[in-house]
Amino acid sequence: MLPAPYEHTVSYGGGARSGPGGILFASQFVEFYDEELDRELCHEIGIATLTPIRFRKQIHDKAVELVRHSVAELLSLGKFVVTLGGEHTISSGTIAAHLKKFPEMSVLQIDAHSDLRDSYQGSRMSHASVMARVAEIMDPRRIVQAGIRALCIEESRFIRQKGIHTFYAHEIRTGVHGGEWQNRVLEHLAEHVYITFDVDGLDPSIMPSTGTPEPNGLLWAETMKLLRMIGEHRTIVGCDVVELAPKKGVSHPDLTAAKLTYKLMNYAFLKGIA
Repeated sequence: MLPAPYEHTVSYGGGARSGPGGILFASQFVEFYDEELDRELCHEIGIATLTPIRFRKQIHDKAVELVRHSVAELLSLGKFVVTLGGEHTISSGTIAAHLKKFPEMSVLQIDAHSDLRDSYQGSRMSHASVMARVAEIMDPRRIVQAGIRALCIEESRFIRQKGIHTFYAHEIRTGVHGGEWQNRVLEHLAEHVYITFDVDGLDPSIMPSTGTPEPNGLLWAETMKLLRMIGEHRTIVGCDVVELAPKKGVSHPDLTAAKLTYKLMNYAFLKGIA
């Protein structure tokens, strides 16, 4: 577990820098035992929570490079890395590090936003541009997005031009992809999969604590079904959970994000040691 409390380009609600701390604090109240999988992953495999990355004055490219280097070091030691954000910008660093080790991997982005703007508010390293940066370092056709429901027309054109596989929330809800939309997502994923999970991909009814909530989001059961299917039929090589912005007096989203993180790890190790 690598906390990366970076926040520099948030555009609506702030607080993402407190996301890693919120997840870790809430994790104390997540049961060790996963009743779905009949196991205690923390004892069976082991979880080590590292000291948070200290960004000091590093921003933009330098911040992303610091994240990339930190994750690459852990991967070189044979570790499975879960990065906790922080704003979504950090994910271009984590993905770059994993691409070095798994060059043919797919990236599954669960998110309300496509994050494919070339720049936003004058910054090419904005959280709203993170997947545009990822599309520069890997084949965009190996990017799969689920839950998308907020983007500009330029991003829509980019998706079509580059062959990104985007499962829009309205299509999921209206059955465009059939009743088992998760199967369609799985079809587009390579054997190795990195998952970047922006918590605003979830519906605000269960995840209000995020900077840019959007209605009509993914719900818990359908999301867990997708993640489990990936764990069963593919190999999850790494993941991040980003954009939690804890709110004083509202604790359940922090617990939801902590349980999400633990479930991601459980599904990643469905086949034993990854």
